[in-house]
Amino acid sequence: MVKLGIRGRAQRALDRQLEYQRRKAAELKGHESTLMNHMAAHSLAVRNALESVKPLPEAPRVLEVGSGAHGLIFFFEAAERIGVDPLADHYRALFPAWQGKATTVAAFGERLPFGDGRFDIVLCDNVVDHAESPRKIVEEIARVLAPGGLLYFTVNVHHPIYHWAATVHAAWRTAGIPFEVTPFADHTVHLTRAAAGRMFEGLPLRILAESDNIDDVKRAGPTHIRHMGDRLKRYFFKNAQFELIAERTGAA
Repeated sequence: MVKLGIRGRAQRALDRQLEYQRRKAAELKGHESTLMNHMAAHSLAVRNALESVKPLPEAPRVLEVGSGAHGLIFFFEAAERIGVDPLADHYRALFPAWQGKATTVAAFGERLPFGDGRFDIVLCDNVVDHAESPRKIVEEIARVLAPGGLLYFTVNVHHPIYHWAATVHAAWRTAGIPFEVTPFADHTVHLTRAAAGRMFEGLPLRILAESDNIDDVKRAGPTHIRHMGDRLKRYFFKNAQFELIAERTGAA
């Protein structure tokens, strides 16, 4: 009987992600340019969002925490581009067409291998709910940001029913019950909107912009019903996006 605590669930999420990206790499052969165009457009949109709240340095030092297979960092205009991801060594081999556009480091967001105040911009795009300690990642981001530096952060948020269901799922996996629910296997936590906001409390970060698309997700609902999970989504929203831009406070 395998018991999965938080560390085991985080490792399971990584294993599942690597398996998924290996399949995706095979499917993308010969069509990489289409995805690269989408990645470049997404990176430019994020850069523009940051510039809309504060002018960026001419030659910024930029870090992406959880750069993954197709992160923002690979097409983000900067003097220095570094991506951190536990699976970075695998992704360099799987996606050479763009992974070489940034320096990537195989490390965990909870333990960033950089000194204090190292970066002008830190990006963290829909990552922390797959990790062992979302709050610790945010603390590390605040640590490596230079005073006046900017954070761009997103994470999926859900109706509280999914948070409680994920909590129950985690409890029976910790107890060694083998029954698995796929959406919960890919995440360590399902955050509510309130919980996402609380991760930033008490840190040297000043919130410059904060938003979510919960109302849009509620209005859209599932386009067709495949299973009971889709029926629930008509009443309890899932996979809305919480977005935040913050500035590191403190003396320069």
